Amino acid sequence: MAKKLKSAEDFMYHIYVHMNDVDKFVIFSGLKLTQFAASMEPLHHLLLLKHSYEDGAFNMHTQLDYVPDEEVTHFVKKSAESKELCWVDFMDERKLNQLTPVEQAELLYISHKKEPITSPFFNKLQNRFIYYSSDIEKMTKIYFRHLSDSDLLVANVFNALIQEKERSIGFWRRKVKSNIPSLTPEILRAYRSFAKEGALLSLYRIEKPKSTYGIEIRNLSDYSFPDEVWDDLNTILKNEHDELIHII
Repeated sequence: MAKKLKSAEDFMYHIYVHMNDVDKFVIFSGLKLTQFAASMEPLHHLLLLKHSYEDGAFNMHTQLDYVPDEEVTHFVKKSAESKELCWVDFMDERKLNQLTPVEQAELLYISHKKEPITSPFFNKLQNRFIYYSSDIEKMTKIYFRHLSDSDLLVANVFNALIQEKERSIGFWRRKVKSNIPSLTPEILRAYRSFAKEGALLSLYRIEKPKSTYGIEIRNLSDYSFPDEVWDDLNTILKNEHDELIHII
């Protein structure tokens, strides 16, 4: 039986998730741009609505910077520690030049208000996401064209952490397990009711009787601001988890 975990240090990773399935966005806290990019690759061109990136290309029609798809990796590396970031992906640069003044105004409204006037998805851009992050607020708000991508994102983030952990253990033991535990998006989808109210997902490694992993889920419906979660983290973890996902 796994030992009773009471402090943040006993876990490998924590992520706060609050889903709005009607408006198709998810608020995360604890998610990094590098994690998002690795989990959702390949990302196509990115239209930068709020940023401090200095190496972007410039679109004359919109008067906005953008990142060509072949430079996305460079952008992610340079922007990983951005204080505030907002971008929308798009498929074809030629389509930027077809955006109407109203559509351009809607994009600027999103970057300012963190929400769309009508829809966050533009036919001309064919965007899958609108991504906004604030270091001050300790939050990332992402609109998903396909909400199932949010389950894939979280599953990929956890799986990457598990794989990294297993590789580090294998390095010292000179052997890596052939079957590394993994989490599927379908399993996470079964726990969406927690995400819709706001939940903390906490990953840890179980040593005995067999090495595996678990994710404790705690309902945080009383929290309105993600940054408060981290201030109260150890207090939150003293409460018994509401659900436990075993990853085998």
